[in-house]
Amino acid sequence: MKRSTGRFLTTHTGSLPRPDDLIRMMYAKEEGVPVDKAALSARVRAAVAEVVRKQVEAGVDLVNDGEMSKPSYATYIKDRLDGFGGTGNTFVYQDLADFPKLAQKVFGDPGRSRRKTPACNAPIGVRDPQAARDDVDNLAAALKTTPAAEGFMSAASPGVVSLFFRNDYYKDHETYLHAIAEAMRDEYEAVTQAGFVLQIDCPDLAMGRHIQYADLDLKEFRKRAQMHVEALNHATRNIPPEQLRMHLCWGNYEGPHHFDVPLADIVDIVFSARPNAISLEAANPRHAHEFSVFEKVKLPYGKVLIPGVIESKSNFIEHPDLIAQRIGRYAELVGRENVIAGSDCGYGTWVGQAAVDPDVVWAKLAAMAEGARIASRRFWS
Repeated sequence: MKRSTGRFLTTHTGSLPRPDDLIRMMYAKEEGVPVDKAALSARVRAAVAEVVRKQVEAGVDLVNDGEMSKPSYATYIKDRLDGFGGTGNTFVYQDLADFPKLAQKVFGDPGRSRRKTPACNAPIGVRDPQAARDDVDNLAAALKTTPAAEGFMSAASPGVVSLFFRNDYYKDHETYLHAIAEAMRDEYEAVTQAGFVLQIDCPDLAMGRHIQYADLDLKEFRKRAQMHVEALNHATRNIPPEQLRMHLCWGNYEGPHHFDVPLADIVDIVFSARPNAISLEAANPRHAHEFSVFEKVKLPYGKVLIPGVIESKSNFIEHPDLIAQRIGRYAELVGRENVIAGSDCGYGTWVGQAAVDPDVVWAKLAAMAEGARIASRRFWS
């Protein structure tokens, strides 16, 4: 993965706004309405080309396909893997439990309310290996006509799959995790063998604390989180760490987040994962202060931080000077060459999610690029 040398590079978390007509087609698919596969594939391919162009125009250096083909960053696996045909999962967000009206608003999101999370009720295996390769081909085609510093693609971690899809088949959680890991390995290696950087999305290591493992104490949660990292490391064993990045997330929803596990309580486990680059929330009001963690915690050799310097749930366009300040805080603590500017989370986590107006998304990314230029003049001039 490219590192910041001479200036601060920019990237984002993964999902980006989808065109309205593609959203309608994907809604229909999720709801079981017959959709012409060729027409959907063609529309996805065109949308990837457009979203790559927009990223480059906004000044983003490390670009991706915007997750155009996926109903969400995690639930897409039900269409690619065998074994998920059970009843749907239910979720309790610990921070929303005392705020029922807000919970209705969060769960009533057009995208989140349509998500399908059938439990695992049979052996897990790869059903559609071509889907990941189609994603790779779409991004490769887009990059041929739109130059960019580097392309990356995202995929669900074994742990986040286990969070959203309940285990009704395997004897225990560890066995379930490793079955997921072995099945997801095909997608991980398809992306990296094509020459792209693979981002593993790992909300399970943070958000999992107040959803999947809300009933555990911190010590027991850390044991589970370490188990999740071990499954991830096993699944990526054939991929060089420098071709891997991971995203740490406490949940991309506008909630209280007052039960979020502190970064300081999990950072050692996060650093035990194989990916060299760590993308993390660092702009929103619950986690903007946690740059101070690195006043005491040393960044391991070879690791790179991708702190979020723009929020993913706010229509405020951050001032470039503020963005530059946020970049600078991390650069001063871990070294300028170990920082890449990013976003807190995605802007299209679920198909149809519209917390941030699509036009504002591109303005926020452009502000991030300007903030990176300001910070670069300070640290490299």
